Amino acid sequence: MRQSATAGLMRNINRSAILELIREESPVSRSQVARQLNMSLPTVMRIVDDLMEEDLVRLHGIGESTGGRPSSLLEFNGDAYAVVGVDLGGTKMFGTVADLSGTIQYECYVPHEDGNGPNDYLEELCKFIEMLLDAPRPPEQRIRGIGVGAPGFTLAPEGIVTYAPSLGWRDLPLQEILCDRFDVPVVVENDVNLTALGEWGFGGGRGAQNLVSIAIGTGIGAGIIIGSAIYRGHNQAAGEVGYLLPGIEFLGQRHGQFGVLENLASGSGIAERARQLLQQEKKPVPPGGLTAHDVFAAARDGEGWAQQVVSETVDYLSLAIASISTLLDPEVIILGGGVARSADLLIEPILERLEGVIPFVPRLVASPLGRRAAAMGAIMLVLNATTEYFVVKRLP
Repeated sequence: MRQSATAGLMRNINRSAILELIREESPVSRSQVARQLNMSLPTVMRIVDDLMEEDLVRLHGIGESTGGRPSSLLEFNGDAYAVVGVDLGGTKMFGTVADLSGTIQYECYVPHEDGNGPNDYLEELCKFIEMLLDAPRPPEQRIRGIGVGAPGFTLAPEGIVTYAPSLGWRDLPLQEILCDRFDVPVVVENDVNLTALGEWGFGGGRGAQNLVSIAIGTGIGAGIIIGSAIYRGHNQAAGEVGYLLPGIEFLGQRHGQFGVLENLASGSGIAERARQLLQQEKKPVPPGGLTAHDVFAAARDGEGWAQQVVSETVDYLSLAIASISTLLDPEVIILGGGVARSADLLIEPILERLEGVIPFVPRLVASPLGRRAAAMGAIMLVLNATTEYFVVKRLP
């Protein structure tokens, strides 16, 4: 029994390695796959036949001859299936319909209705998914599954949202509810973990084995990829960097539902510090209030109060990134979320503050995927869940 289980596991690992290599390096021949993965050609041929039968791989012409019979080339058949991806935020929902290669065929952004309760948010999500499933797709393209990124603490692989304060959810079996309603594979993950997967598969972390993706929006969270797989921690709360303490003065205090770093350097934290500073300096606060975007725009215009708030934000984020870097030593740290749209005022100053302070200053980049990152992560998550897919670390 154990021998059979081990053989099955090895086959799935080999299958995953072959599929990932073809996905990344199409077009490629069977012999190239065997050589790069150090597998026997008969093993590669058997697995490739299975992948072709499942429409995940297809033929792509003939390679150049090197003296013998030319080999047929393989490519990843990304457009055979579509994945519905939803980034479920505390104030909005963003959804995409994309093929397995990451080509977005449809996308939609919908703010939550005012005055919603926990059940209202759930029903709103279901209607949003129905709309995405009804979006036009290429003929014959099948739905591979649905991936949802939920704000707050989420248990994987059960897909239970244990605590999402912005939605009023506690111990909600969201994955089970959605599976029953839509009768297709559904996976639910913490939204920031899903963002990290999206960056790893399609964005600023493509090709990296170890990365951290920091989302700075209404709150602050981080998705951690170690050895090409999500690191969740003992309580599945790894990456809750919004709770990092930027100074000893914050010890021994209770800070409400958001962490100290979130209260200071998230979008809402930046806006609140700006409001307090304007009041202290007896300057008018705009009637409609301030947003982080307003603060960054004012800093670009040379407003001293705004430049002070931005400089303090850089300080707080530098402390957080220093802690993350010295603990995890990632290849790249990616800044995403609404605040990261002002990365031009953040990245270089952060790097300047860290130079000479920590052993290795990480590569720090703004997310190229923007708000699509979590939805793109849904592609990787659904692919993992529906193909017995294992993330396999390949040696350089």
